[in-house]
Amino acid sequence: MARKLKAFTTSAGFFDLAVSAPSMKAALEAWGAGANLFHQGFAQQTEDPAIVKATMARPGLVLRRPVGTDQPFQEEAEASEAPFDARAAKTPGPAPRTPARPQRKPVAEQPPNRKEERAAALAFERQRERRERQERQEAAARRREAARRERALAAATMALEKAEARHAALVAEIEKERAALDSKADRETGRWRREREKLEEALRQAGVPRHLRAV
Repeated sequence: MARKLKAFTTSAGFFDLAVSAPSMKAALEAWGAGANLFHQGFAQQTEDPAIVKATMARPGLVLRRPVGTDQPFQEEAEASEAPFDARAAKTPGPAPRTPARPQRKPVAEQPPNRKEERAAALAFERQRERRERQERQEAAARRREAARRERALAAATMALEKAEARHAALVAEIEKERAALDSKADRETGRWRREREKLEEALRQAGVPRHLRAV
């Protein structure tokens, strides 16, 4: 069953932030806070009717207004001209006395609209589930991409190793053939030297008169 939403506010930089969420933890997650701003006194739940109405109309969406102003909370807001540090403003210290402001007359409370509350809570849950589903899809896409790169790297490595093996085999075959050719060339050189010596000897003998040839 969806939990009832509450309105929470805090300040960050030049903006006041507001969000409707089922719990303080959910509000911190929506703000992207890295610390518990509620324990530090920098965030609180609010019953301000205008803030409650604005945040309940957009459950789970962080609304903004210039810090230190009474402007309505909206999805987009422009920073106030004078810089303001909301956290520094919360630091205990002596404060100037100001005339007591008259208390606003409380607005007559309307009976809670259970149907609207349930619709707002369901909308918040749907947005949270949509965000979680998107995160799961992105994580799965990253895993698939990493697996694809690993497969491509393995295939490229295997192809390189096979090519190197083929190259080494061809070089070895060429060296073997070269050695055989060198040996064949050496044999041919020796054969030709011996044949040439015989032919040259025959030529010399052919030029000597018969009666002078050795018997």
